[in-house]
Amino acid sequence: MPDAFYLPLGDGRYLSTEHTSGPWDVRFQHGGPPSALLARALEAQSPGWPATLARVTVDILGPIPVAELELRSRLLRPGRSVDLVEAELWHGGRAVARAQGWRVRAAALELPATPEQHEHGVPPFPATETSPPQGWIGGYLHAIEWRLAAGAWGEPGPATVWGRMRHPLVPDEEPTGIQRVLTVADSGSGVSGVLPFDRWIFINPELTVHLAAPPSGEWICLDAQTTVQPGGFGLAASRLFDRERLVARGAQSLLVDPR
Repeated sequence: MPDAFYLPLGDGRYLSTEHTSGPWDVRFQHGGPPSALLARALEAQSPGWPATLARVTVDILGPIPVAELELRSRLLRPGRSVDLVEAELWHGGRAVARAQGWRVRAAALELPATPEQHEHGVPPFPATETSPPQGWIGGYLHAIEWRLAAGAWGEPGPATVWGRMRHPLVPDEEPTGIQRVLTVADSGSGVSGVLPFDRWIFINPELTVHLAAPPSGEWICLDAQTTVQPGGFGLAASRLFDRERLVARGAQSLLVDPR
């Protein structure tokens, strides 16, 4: 079994491994791994000054096959302290996913005291692993070590779960904090779904993550809640933590439809 989500083939090409396959159809990828691969490309675009990603938006332009992909990136809007970068994944002559990221200049500032943030604190870290329910498919679900802190797998309603990548994104490379966040953030709609999985689909065509602090460590906590509307759409909103603090907020627009 490959020990990475993607295997580099050279010239911007990557072979997707079974660890990327998603819960709706094992032939297609979960949104987490390709989002992280796109974020890796955004981070690699050199701005000429120390930078950090402040916001990443991923648009899923169609089903992303578990297959060979081509990765392209470019600088969209250059700047001296803020810039906009873009990355795309291509398969079969068309773009299947696109990410844009705003980067801001990294600095070491001596900030004055700021008001305390009204957060509920970092969620508890369970001592044992929680396995997905029987019948849930997809290599991605088993490529992440999950620890459920609140809610229940497969039960409707809000949920809080810790996740840790069992494999690197690409071989012999430690994932960055942002890559770890993007790998887990796309699971918000899945862990907090409010409709029966066997009778409804709730697919997100996009994922937006705003960074609040530099993520550190292997573990990322996803505290998510989903709302759906009879008009056929919904929203999954999440808070993401490392072991020390809130590091990001995520949101996913949802297409809701009977199976």
